[in-house]
Amino acid sequence: MQKLSVVIITYNEEKNIKRCLDSVKEIADEIVVIDSFSKDDTEKICRENGAVFIQNVFEGYQKQKTFALAQAHFDCILSLDADEEVSHELKSSILQIKQIWTADAYQMNRLTNYCGKWIHHTGWYPDRKIRLFNRQKASWQGTNVHERIALAENAILQTIKGDLLHYSFYSISQHLKKLNQYTDIGAQAAFENGKHVGLLKIIMGPFWKFFQAYFLRLGFLDGYYGFVISVIIAFEAFTKYTKIRALNNKF
Repeated sequence: MQKLSVVIITYNEEKNIKRCLDSVKEIADEIVVIDSFSKDDTEKICRENGAVFIQNVFEGYQKQKTFALAQAHFDCILSLDADEEVSHELKSSILQIKQIWTADAYQMNRLTNYCGKWIHHTGWYPDRKIRLFNRQKASWQGTNVHERIALAENAILQTIKGDLLHYSFYSISQHLKKLNQYTDIGAQAAFENGKHVGLLKIIMGPFWKFFQAYFLRLGFLDGYYGFVISVIIAFEAFTKYTKIRALNNKF
């Protein structure tokens, strides 16, 4: 049986971390938490639940998750965010994989809970993620917000059953606050990569994003919150585009 390290990054996650830790206790041979100097009870909860707790200055999601991989004792990794939970079906799949590890990486569907409602459309589901992998064949890459697992050229990838449950936002105001933070980071990254945004894109881009999320990706089937998410997706595009344009005009 393969030994499995579960690695989690945290910052002020006292509301979520206990649920995350409880969901992996049956499958983890060690749990390593990399914390960005939380000011709440995150550390206390982690230590009380047997996790190795390490603090490290946050310099971006990709760098923090790469640092977390290096702290694990085992090559087989399950990488989680603190607001995620392994479902019972996914847990069963991982236990089977530990018996016979046949691929280099495994991807799974992520199901998001938004203000208490599970969202099955708008492009938020299946939201497939690679989170279980051999670190010898995988690495974190991408931009600061949109980090992703990149596999070695010869790596074998399989899809497994079971959802990774994601408790994203407990309120719309929390979502909007995070949107402002993420668009700041995303716009800066786009600017540094030489991206320019014209007025037409600022006007038409958000309309297309809403149409895509609400109609093409069936957001209307998620009711009121499907509509809210679709509007915020459009607003996020508008906000990011205007911030990129502002940076270009500034310099």
